Amino acid sequence: MIQIQTLLAFIVYFIFMMSIGIYFYRRTVDVEDYLLGGRGLGSWVTALSAQASDMSGWLLMGLPGAVYLGGVEQAWIAIGLFVGTYLNWKFVSSRLRVYTQKTDAITLASFFEERFKDPTGLLRIISALITLLFFTIYASSGLVAAGKLFESIFNIQYAAAVLIGTFVIMLYTFLGGFSAVCWTDLVQGLLMVSTIIIVPILAYNVVGGFEGVKTAALAKGASLSLLPADSSISMMGIISAVAWGLGYFGQPHILARFMGIDSVKKIPKAMRIAVIWVFVSLGGAVIIGLISIPMFENLSGGDQEKVFIYMIDKLFNPWVSGILLAAILAAIMSTIDSQLLVLSSTITEDFYKKIKKDTSEQELIYVGRGSVLVTSLIALFLALNPNNTVLGLVAYAWGGFGAAFGPIVLFALFSKNTSWKSALAGMIMGTIVLIVWKEFDLGAVFFGNSLYEIVPGFIVNVLTISIVNLVAGEESAGILTEFNEVAEEMNNA
Repeated sequence: MIQIQTLLAFIVYFIFMMSIGIYFYRRTVDVEDYLLGGRGLGSWVTALSAQASDMSGWLLMGLPGAVYLGGVEQAWIAIGLFVGTYLNWKFVSSRLRVYTQKTDAITLASFFEERFKDPTGLLRIISALITLLFFTIYASSGLVAAGKLFESIFNIQYAAAVLIGTFVIMLYTFLGGFSAVCWTDLVQGLLMVSTIIIVPILAYNVVGGFEGVKTAALAKGASLSLLPADSSISMMGIISAVAWGLGYFGQPHILARFMGIDSVKKIPKAMRIAVIWVFVSLGGAVIIGLISIPMFENLSGGDQEKVFIYMIDKLFNPWVSGILLAAILAAIMSTIDSQLLVLSSTITEDFYKKIKKDTSEQELIYVGRGSVLVTSLIALFLALNPNNTVLGLVAYAWGGFGAAFGPIVLFALFSKNTSWKSALAGMIMGTIVLIVWKEFDLGAVFFGNSLYEIVPGFIVNVLTISIVNLVAGEESAGILTEFNEVAEEMNNA
């Protein structure tokens, strides 16, 4: 039976999110406001928006579920993500902010075209198509998580649960655009990290502390070490898990936050906030997974991804439970809204604006909002399959962006020798290898164990760019001068 207190807590949360969307609806003047917030974000909003949009429902559902099944050895994914977060902020954030402003680019696809001065438009078009493909899959993973959340809490059918989640997220993204998304992410990021600290502290004593966790884990066969002697995780498995960190360099929704910050001088503070948030959040998620082992027995068939929901429901009264469960919704919403907005910006900037060059700012805003509606419906259709797992869908989309875009972002920012031909060839080869590797499980064919498809995709992309650079490297004096100007501006920042 639905607890009225929990339902009221969710309704209040929804209303608050909607009010943010309405507020920024009134302040949206042009398409840069709608898609990039007028490049006016502060350090706290940039940091928490980037990381909250990064982690999604995977943080509070997928990761605890994986640890519940396999133990501490599943934390290699968290280690890879933490390292990737740090490196992305350290090496990409500031330089991308400077370079995208210099090239007047507000999407990743437009940055690639303007950075390399691609005369064919293929770099932008193929980048946009890849974005549409993988972000639709990525957004559907969040809707699956939302469906499982509402299904568990309110005992309603999965399809109805997915529809409710889609409507709420779509509405405030449709209204407020980038600024609404970022400010709701700030609130949601604070709620997520608070919940992920409070819940495991209370649950730890309920299960009898470390001894209770240890006894249950040994009985279940779950590891309590990253490298247990009888580990089922292979070296290939560790490489696959840590390789999640490579994905950061190519995630459009995270990179958009770097583009939108008010000033490059605010990035060091934002980096400190983001890295601390990620460390606490990932650590808390792993601990939640471990504590759930003695608390719940024999969960399977996707139910292991609900351990945090079950834990909150067991430990707290309905009022508090509603607030804490809203943190899971926050994790889900903070990612989907960002993905919908990137899909919107891709359709608006990289397709519509190229086709119809004499369009008005107001028309572009209408197209952007319409794109949110259309892509939401497509993602909803994909999410209606209740057999999908959050982690599986996220892994495919995350790997797709990492393999397709990650190397190109790095070469664009740090290699003046890279030409549009090199970037295009690398993007195509990296994407093809990733898809083929995934669909035919070539890791098992070649190595006897599955290997996360981002690894071969990323490597092939890097090798392709490097080889093509040898025969068709950048020679344009204008492009080389622009690269040097950005490098000099970074040195003076």
